[in-house]
Amino acid sequence: MEQNRAAHAFATLGHPGRLAVFRLLMRFAPQGVRPTEIAEALGLKQNTLSHHLADLTASGLVCVTRAGRSLYYAVDLDATEGLIGYLALDVGRARPDLLGPLFSVQKDAARMTAPQRAPHFDVFFICSGNSARSIFAEALLRDLGRGKFQAFSAGTQPGTELNPFAIEILKRNGHDTSGLRSKHISEFQQPASIIMDFVFTVCDTAAAEECPPWPGQPITGHWGLPDPVKATGTDAEKALVFAQTYAALRRRVTAFVELPFDSLSRMSLQSRVDAIGTDAQTQA
Repeated sequence: MEQNRAAHAFATLGHPGRLAVFRLLMRFAPQGVRPTEIAEALGLKQNTLSHHLADLTASGLVCVTRAGRSLYYAVDLDATEGLIGYLALDVGRARPDLLGPLFSVQKDAARMTAPQRAPHFDVFFICSGNSARSIFAEALLRDLGRGKFQAFSAGTQPGTELNPFAIEILKRNGHDTSGLRSKHISEFQQPASIIMDFVFTVCDTAAAEECPPWPGQPITGHWGLPDPVKATGTDAEKALVFAQTYAALRRRVTAFVELPFDSLSRMSLQSRVDAIGTDAQTQA
């Protein structure tokens, strides 16, 4: 990255508000986010957010697209890669004492394809309530994964019980629900917790939550879907929404388990995971 452009990008990120917006967008990458959702997640006034987004866009770190009447802001991953590379390789002169932790992460990530890797992948699904979407995903991966995956789920604000409509949908599709329960994300953030290979958020509010980096630097993906718990109408109409959500997640989980994990590099695997979350064929 050219020096003046890098200086502009660093100056833009030097403001706490703009940095917060950029960090939020990174958690949704490569997908875009509407300004109203950003403002709600960060507690920002719309006019303040507009200034931050304009500055981030002018720096080249963020791009904006229009879909219908809505604007979506997303991180420009190429520009971000260039900025990180400039800091590490140009400014840092690729010093091993600076880059050592990064190389350690790469070595840890290599366990995903190394011969000594465990015979299964550990996969974690997160949503807000852990009563429907993430529970669907956990049950689906457990049953469709053919022993190659160990599935877990939790919520950032879980309830005490699973949604009865979700349980009914799972039972109707032949899933065993006896071992499923609503759990808080903190159960999986303990010192002795399992090191996850993949972490997926399946609702927008979960992706917006402020969480520390996961140990082991797992592949992450955002597979956001609307919350079926918020569906209104008759019981039959609500059940239909839950069935549609289940079907959308089944398509995504099916696409995920069919990936050629043994032949994909870590970068290619991340791209394929991202594509599953954005491909129109896997949308509800």
